[in-house]
Amino acid sequence: MPNATPLIVVTGGAGFIGSNIAGDLARRADVVVCDRFGADHRWRNIAKHDMADILAPEQLFDFLDAHVQQVTAVIHMGAISATTESDVDLILDNNFRLSRDLWRWCCAHASRLIYASSAATYGGGECGFSDDDDPRFLARLKPLNAYGWSKHLFDRFVARSLARGENSPRQWAGLKFFNVYGPNEYHKGSMQSVVARIYPRVAAGKPVKLFRSHRPDYADGGQQRDFVYVDDCIRVAGWLLDHPTVSGLFNVGCGQARSFADLARTVFRAVDREPDITYIDTPLEIRDKYQYFTQAETTKLRQAGFSEDFTALEAGVTDYVRNYLAGDDPYR
Repeated sequence: MPNATPLIVVTGGAGFIGSNIAGDLARRADVVVCDRFGADHRWRNIAKHDMADILAPEQLFDFLDAHVQQVTAVIHMGAISATTESDVDLILDNNFRLSRDLWRWCCAHASRLIYASSAATYGGGECGFSDDDDPRFLARLKPLNAYGWSKHLFDRFVARSLARGENSPRQWAGLKFFNVYGPNEYHKGSMQSVVARIYPRVAAGKPVKLFRSHRPDYADGGQQRDFVYVDDCIRVAGWLLDHPTVSGLFNVGCGQARSFADLARTVFRAVDREPDITYIDTPLEIRDKYQYFTQAETTKLRQAGFSEDFTALEAGVTDYVRNYLAGDDPYR
């Protein structure tokens, strides 16, 4: 590659959110994807796009060092995102230490870093869902699983570094993604969105199963999440790249909680079927860690200048179902 060619590196660039961002950026920039592909079909997530290079994770820092003058931004979406992963050492290596090392590299080379945090950092929501990056506020949050803790650990590392007046990347942004759904999530197995998991049953004319509520203040299927279409994640990332003076920790969610029952009914409507929903007990192994409500506070992102509307649940689910899940080619 010519030395003058600017590059954007996307870690986790063959994953769900990462591939959507990488594919969008590839239309206007030279994009380098860093990821593991294994034996599943995640290669198809980026197969339609012209990528400048593909890296294995162990090649990442050698590549960055060799292309210091070209790398203008690192979009760090790579992580172990399975909330059921039990190997905490593995989670820390992938979700905390790698993020910390990328932060330090971007600091040293005046590069830009946009990284994936998560709404899982908020735990049960006892402290609300404010994307406040004050170290004192972050210290109050109590994630419910190792995945959420690992993301929270890095958010706190960033906040502590900034509070101490240490160097920071030329631009930095941590994106606290809420419940994202959309194309290219098919390799995630049981970690796919509820839309992707229930669609085959809906399309086959079968009933779908949702978790029963185990709290008197929520009806069965009334547990609520801030469901965000992956297109909105693409737009936020692109907007940040277009506004290099904006830095901070930002929620990425619609700002409107909706129930799982609403979500399921929308999938049924997208295939012109009447809803047919049954309820099962939440498994005991996750019942005490189960979130009943999440809703992004979006004021901070709006005050930073992001003015685009987020996709309404009905519009996002209908687009996903009709144009991807029900099509011959579900990949973007």
